[in-house]
Amino acid sequence: MTDFKDSISKTFAFTDDAIELGHALLDGKPLGELPVRIPLRMMNRHGLIAGSTGTGKTRTLQLLAEGLSRHGVPSFLADVKGDLAGMSEPGPVSEKLTARVASVGKTFEPLAFPVEFFSLTGVNGTQLRATVSSFGPILLSKVLDLTETQQSVLAMVFKYCDDRKMPLLDFKDLRDVLHYLGGPGKSELKQYGSMSTATVGVLIRKMIELEQQGAERFFGEPELDIQDLMRAASDGRGIVNILTLADVQDRPRLYSTFLMWLLGQFYYGLPEAGDLDKPKLVFFFDEAHLLFDDSSSALVEHIEQVARLIRSKGIGVFFITQTPKDVSEAVLSQLGNRIQHAVRAFTPTDAKNLRATASTFPESEWYDIDDMLKLLGTGEALVTVLNPKGVPTQTVAAQINAPSSMMTSIAPESYGRWLGTPTAAKYRDGIDRESAHEILKKKIEESAEHAAEEPAPRASRGRQREPKSTVEKVFESRMAQNAARQVARTVTQSFIRGIFGLLKK
Repeated sequence: MTDFKDSISKTFAFTDDAIELGHALLDGKPLGELPVRIPLRMMNRHGLIAGSTGTGKTRTLQLLAEGLSRHGVPSFLADVKGDLAGMSEPGPVSEKLTARVASVGKTFEPLAFPVEFFSLTGVNGTQLRATVSSFGPILLSKVLDLTETQQSVLAMVFKYCDDRKMPLLDFKDLRDVLHYLGGPGKSELKQYGSMSTATVGVLIRKMIELEQQGAERFFGEPELDIQDLMRAASDGRGIVNILTLADVQDRPRLYSTFLMWLLGQFYYGLPEAGDLDKPKLVFFFDEAHLLFDDSSSALVEHIEQVARLIRSKGIGVFFITQTPKDVSEAVLSQLGNRIQHAVRAFTPTDAKNLRATASTFPESEWYDIDDMLKLLGTGEALVTVLNPKGVPTQTVAAQINAPSSMMTSIAPESYGRWLGTPTAAKYRDGIDRESAHEILKKKIEESAEHAAEEPAPRASRGRQREPKSTVEKVFESRMAQNAARQVARTVTQSFIRGIFGLLKK
C-alpha cells in the first residue's frame, strides 16, 4: 500500500495550478490523502468524458466547469437535459452528500457560480443567432440533412451570392435566392453549373421543415460575438455559459452543427496564443456522438482539423459521450485527458465496446483496466491526464468529487432573473437589415422599369452583344451597390470561406 500511495502521489504532484477531480480508489475506498488532479495549463489539450448512462458524466462536466470558473476561466456548456442549469444555485446539503465528502476528510461547501444562459429558440436563455452566410453551406447541409448532390448545389448558391456581395442573413434571403436562381435567374448560374427545379424544391421544403420547428429564429442578426463568451464575473471567476437545449432535443442536428459553427468562430476569430498558463475558454460538447452520426467525410475531416489546431488558440474542447468509439479516431487521438466512467456490458456488443475502451488507456501497475471499467460505481471513474510536460499519466481509479452547485435543473421561472444581463439585452431584439431579399426585390423592380424605358434595339450586321443580365443591370445600379456594400460591412469584410465553409473574418 505504501508503494501505491507513493506512486499516485508522485503522479499527480503538479506544481502548476490544477483542478482537483477526486481521490484515488484502493480496494473500493477513496483515499483523502491522494488527490487526482488535472493541470490547468493542460485543459486546452482537449479531453473525453465517457461512460454509460447514469454513471456520472454530467456531474464530472459540472465539476470541471466549476474548477475552471474558480481559476477565472470561462466555459461553454451544452445542456442537453437541462440539469446543468443548477450551477446557478448553491448545492443543497444532504446526508448522503455530506457523508461522501467526509469520506475524503472534507466538508461540503455549497456555492453558486456566475452563469449566462443562451438558447437557440429564445426559450430559457438569450437568443443566439448566426447569419446564413457565416454558417456556411457544409454545416447548413447537415442541419437540413441534404445529400452530397444537394450540398453541392447549396454550395454553388453560396458562391453565387458571395461573388456578388449579396449577404444571406436569414432563411428569407436564402429562400428568395433559390426561387430566383431556379426560375428567372437560372441563366446567371452558367459559370457555376446548374441546378434542377426539383433540387430547388427539395431545398425549400427542407428549410420549411426547419422553420416549422422554430429554428428560423436562430438564423439572422445580431450574430453572436465570441468575445461575449470569454468574460469573467466581477469577483474574478470565469462565467459559465450554458446553452439550454431541452427545448430542441428533437433537433440534434441543429444544435450539434451550431456547436461546430461556434468552434469555427473561435478558430478564425482568435489569434495564435501558444502555450498558456490557463486556457482562454473550455468548450464542453455533450452528446458528442450527434456530431459524428451521419456526417459527411468532408465534415468529419474539418472537425479533425479543428481538434488539431484550435488548441493553439487557447481553446480546450471536451467531448462527452457514452463510449470512445462514438468519436472519430482522428479526433480521439487528440484527447489527452480521459475520464472514463463505468461501462455496463449487458450484451456481446457491449463487451466488445468495453474491451475497445480499455485499450485506449495507458496501462496501470495497480489496476486491471478491463475489470475496473465493469466494477466502477456511480461517480467513480478511471482517469489519465496530461502532466505539465504533456505526458499522459498512468491510469488511476478515482472517486470524483461532488460539485458545489446544485446538481439538478431549475424551475422555468428561475431563468427569468438571468435574462436581464447586458449580454441578454444586446441580443434580445432581432435586426432585419437590407440583404439578399431586398436586393432581389429592387433588382426586379429596376429591371422592369429599365425594360419599359429602353427603346427597341436596331437591327445591325454581325454578331450582336448579348444583352446584360438582370443581375448585371442591378449591380450596376449605384443604389444597389451602396446597399450591398452596407450589408457586406455588417457581415464580413470579404467573402472568403474556409473550414466548414465558414466565412473568414
